[in-house]
Amino acid sequence: MIFQSPGDVLFKVFDFPIYYYGLVLAAACLTGVVTAFKVFKKYNPDKDYEAIWDFSAYVIIAGILGARLYYCLLNPVYYYYHPNEILFIRQGGLSIHGGVTFGIITLVLLAKSHKLPVWKLLDAFACGTAVAQAIGRWGNFFNSEAFGFPTDLPWKLFIPLERRPALFADYSFFHPAFLYESILDFVIFAILLFVMKKWAHRNPGVTFCLYLIMYSFVRIFTEYIRIDSALNLYSIPVAQLVSAAWIIIALVIMVLLFKRNHSLYG
Repeated sequence: MIFQSPGDVLFKVFDFPIYYYGLVLAAACLTGVVTAFKVFKKYNPDKDYEAIWDFSAYVIIAGILGARLYYCLLNPVYYYYHPNEILFIRQGGLSIHGGVTFGIITLVLLAKSHKLPVWKLLDAFACGTAVAQAIGRWGNFFNSEAFGFPTDLPWKLFIPLERRPALFADYSFFHPAFLYESILDFVIFAILLFVMKKWAHRNPGVTFCLYLIMYSFVRIFTEYIRIDSALNLYSIPVAQLVSAAWIIIALVIMVLLFKRNHSLYG
């Protein structure tokens, strides 16, 4: 099976292009919020879960802005000379690490202001985020980005010449790294739902930590394959370094949560 993008523009309205990326992003955000809403409602029937609809838009906006600003920080030279393009996200240029970080901060602040259980809300949004990422990765497909080394495997991805790195200009087919991550994100989502079923009540926050750990391992794996990483430090993709930090932080938090929850529930 050969994957090939039909192009990044879905259609035009009076010469104004509507991009596939934007449509996919909107679908991913909506699906993620609906999933988080349903998960929180299922495991917290006594809470004001309707409040999620009130602040979900703020979480999405914070996530998108955080993802964009983080991406720009990884490409400082280009955006120093093109500052007018910093908020131009219709054609891509979002970093998941930045989006998740800003989204978490916003979600925690809003949860506290609405007097909702922070860890349980983070658990629900972890499930929503995983499925949103699985869908959102297809935006990379339409933009012909997030691809790996050249390959001749049956599921190869065709990349137009103008999108190929100079070192690989003579190659036409590459690993569909976006597809690998999309599939693995769906697997993470399924695992998180299982974990919620087992531990949602007695160990709030653990699902959220597991999401950070599992996604970080997935990202470390896909970054080994990708050849279009935004920024490398000493030949190591920054995404891998941040993912490693997430794993450590999540493991520490998980241990502390297990200790706290054990003392609360015995």
